Amino acid sequence: MPVFVKLARSELRLFLREPAQLFWILAFPSILVVILGSIPAFREPSTDLGGLRVIDLYVAIAVILTLASLGLQVAPQVLATYREHGILRRLATTPARPAGLLGAQLVMSLLTGITSVLLVLLIGRLAFDVALPRQGLGFVTAFLATAGAVFAMGLFIAAVAPGGKAANTIGTLAFFPMMFFAGLWTPREVFPEALRRIADLTPLGAGERAVQAAMSGQWPAWGSLTVLGAYMLVFGLAAARLFRWE
Repeated sequence: MPVFVKLARSELRLFLREPAQLFWILAFPSILVVILGSIPAFREPSTDLGGLRVIDLYVAIAVILTLASLGLQVAPQVLATYREHGILRRLATTPARPAGLLGAQLVMSLLTGITSVLLVLLIGRLAFDVALPRQGLGFVTAFLATAGAVFAMGLFIAAVAPGGKAANTIGTLAFFPMMFFAGLWTPREVFPEALRRIADLTPLGAGERAVQAAMSGQWPAWGSLTVLGAYMLVFGLAAARLFRWE
């Protein structure tokens, strides 16, 4: 356990030394909420959204954005780079096993994600009167399920990518279409019915639906949690089978 704690601290320090990652993970989701909340029309209830405001929806979308950035872009690049540079191979000869570094990276990502989400919720509440999650346990469940799904996909990308740059490219190519289905450019609540059904089968679309349900006081739909669990299981098993330490 002391070795694992040291690894986690080391991963956190390395993350904090990267200004670009700090901006996109910790700052950008909150900045997005501030920008959209500053548009007067987005602070007015809309009949097309069932009486919700656009800013209410984008707080949930910002939560998904944080997890997607960590799981699909940061973690795959870091882990693939470690393998490419032989760091994982060298760790195998020390008490700090490669699996410990993998776990430390996931813990660091989860703690960073929680920090970013808390900032988003706090800014949404104080600046734009967005209600805090009314279904607290449901929100935590949706958050962890979405995190599990995207991190499993990130591990799979790290497993198949030959190096850090390739992992970043693959993760970015997956990031943008998935965030489309999560409603980053157009809220999924105004999608046509057929497109909304497709979105519900994607990891980030299902995650946004689950988080939004918890924000509004409902338990996340079991269909959404099932979809997230399926992605977690399939990509997690594939990553475990394909991941190479050297």
